[in-house]
Amino acid sequence: MRFLKVLCVLALAISISGLVYAETQSVKISGDLDVKSIMRDAYNLSKRNAEPVDLRTGNQDTWQTYFMSTTEVQIDADLTDNVAAAIRLFNQRDWDVQAKSVQVSTYANEGYAPNPEEFNVDVNLAYIELKEFLYSPLTLKIGRQNLWFGKGFIVGANQRDPDGTINANEYTVMNSFDAFRATLDYDPWTIDVVMSKIWENDIQSKDDVDLYGVNVGYIFDCYNAEAETYYFLKDDRSLDNWNIKDGNTIHNWGIRGSLDPIQNWTAAAEWACQWGQYVGARMQTEKRDRSAWAIDASLECRHFTEQYAWKPKVGAEYIYYSGNKNIKDETPHSTGTYTGWDPMYRGKFDSKIREWYGRYYLTAQDINNQKPDMAQRYPDSSESNQHQVIVMGSIQPTDSLTFDCRYLNFWQQYETFHQDTSAHRDTARVQDDRYLGGEIDLEATWDYTEDVSFNMLAAWFFPGSHYYDQSNDPATDLVASVKLSF
Repeated sequence: MRFLKVLCVLALAISISGLVYAETQSVKISGDLDVKSIMRDAYNLSKRNAEPVDLRTGNQDTWQTYFMSTTEVQIDADLTDNVAAAIRLFNQRDWDVQAKSVQVSTYANEGYAPNPEEFNVDVNLAYIELKEFLYSPLTLKIGRQNLWFGKGFIVGANQRDPDGTINANEYTVMNSFDAFRATLDYDPWTIDVVMSKIWENDIQSKDDVDLYGVNVGYIFDCYNAEAETYYFLKDDRSLDNWNIKDGNTIHNWGIRGSLDPIQNWTAAAEWACQWGQYVGARMQTEKRDRSAWAIDASLECRHFTEQYAWKPKVGAEYIYYSGNKNIKDETPHSTGTYTGWDPMYRGKFDSKIREWYGRYYLTAQDINNQKPDMAQRYPDSSESNQHQVIVMGSIQPTDSLTFDCRYLNFWQQYETFHQDTSAHRDTARVQDDRYLGGEIDLEATWDYTEDVSFNMLAAWFFPGSHYYDQSNDPATDLVASVKLSF
């Protein structure tokens, strides 16, 4: 019923927009519908930790199979005097996935309750755009908007699932920020100034999370080159610390650039450092300094795209996030400089499985070795203390069909410990190997028409020697999707 009401409101808005068209430059309606079939196995890297026994069949199964759909509708209005606005509504849900209730029953549908938020319609974008605001090169955006700077290494996505209606949270379409953004366009220079309210919580308390930043970019007139430098500050006071009044302050400064040194070759690199204050536990008694850094370097070759009908492309990339030097012995009472990387609001993710561990998914080893009351609770998290090497390639047999392949390797900078749960060693701490594992991602995309595309994804993460027995089974992700855009 709620979804029907929203559709009625949209229909009314469209009809009214037609009546007042003379007062606007244009009104555009766009959107998309994306339906996915998802099959996953052993995402916690353990087939032994199976789902509960099915009371009807008596079987256990580590596979998850379900459907997910995302619906989006956007209205863009160009008004008079360089004024524009955009509103984007969305609904994302797993098809009829139900949550367990308190009651447990052997009957088919008893003991489960439908998710009451399944058909909620939420707002992803809602902003006002003022061009040539007070000054010809200045554009001002106010409201809920997308923020993506450079390759999204520091600021790119503020991922949320506001209604808790999807299980594969990495596919959420809600990546927007509530923000003010001022853009000065002095071609070839571009300067962006941003202030975003990430989390307000209690209006009367200083427990917010705020983001501030400046990004300066320049486009060169040769070698297809570009460069930018930036500074972003995340002021995070959300942690309820009992001894320290101040919160986490994360200063980020970085530089990024790319160029084509020779035709059909692109080299790119980005370096960033972090400093400030680290508060990582409720019981932390002393302030700790923060010092971390990260790098992303890549090379892409398109030399053969014009020589062969299948337009092959190859590339390689190296990414590094610094780790905490004392990660093995980190406790709420640790002191000294914290050197672990904070992921900020990264929007760039290169793997389908491994890079989401520690954010949305946990390994069995993570669960057994988590550090209670710590901001960085999971030693295996992919957001810090990690090297990764990517080799990638693609071919295009026809204009409408593309195949992509990625092979990724991951290992830690600093080794961690785990609790040995084998017989007679329940309290022993055993040092893990640094090698986390490798991943293969295969993807095929077929553009059926200009509006409809089909996609098939097959991904496997093979745990390395870092993982001990009963937490080293391969994880599998199979996703088929169809998307309509209008």
